[in-house]
Amino acid sequence: MLAQLITSFIASVGFGIIFNAPRRSLLQCGIAGMLGWMVYVLLYTHIDPIAATLIATFIVGGISQIFARIYKTPIIIFSVAGVIPLVPGGLAYNSMRNFVENDYAAATALAAQAAMLSGSIALGLVLSEVFNQMIRRAAR
Repeated sequence: MLAQLITSFIASVGFGIIFNAPRRSLLQCGIAGMLGWMVYVLLYTHIDPIAATLIATFIVGGISQIFARIYKTPIIIFSVAGVIPLVPGGLAYNSMRNFVENDYAAATALAAQAAMLSGSIALGLVLSEVFNQMIRRAAR
């Protein structure tokens, strides 16, 4: 578990560097990615991977909004770098590989799973923003 947390932290920071995030926000980018991956790994064995991805992305979105307020930086800096460990790149690659190998049944199944995981990432970010707006309105 520790190796996975360190790896997810490095991946998020690395993408933050590629994404030209400000240097002062790279630590927070890594923390967002690491927390999202930790939630995913803890939930993955107990619930469906799609639901685990949705919840982990919701957490990343919430952490990103907190960091954005504290450090006065756009939310997208933290949320994009934070969801990188959750992106189903391996599934998409295997799907395309199976298409090339003419194994259409496996390719279609993997592509559908990659699409649902990608959709759950998008939905998790949207839900965290909606939840944030509801809290702000209730606080006023």
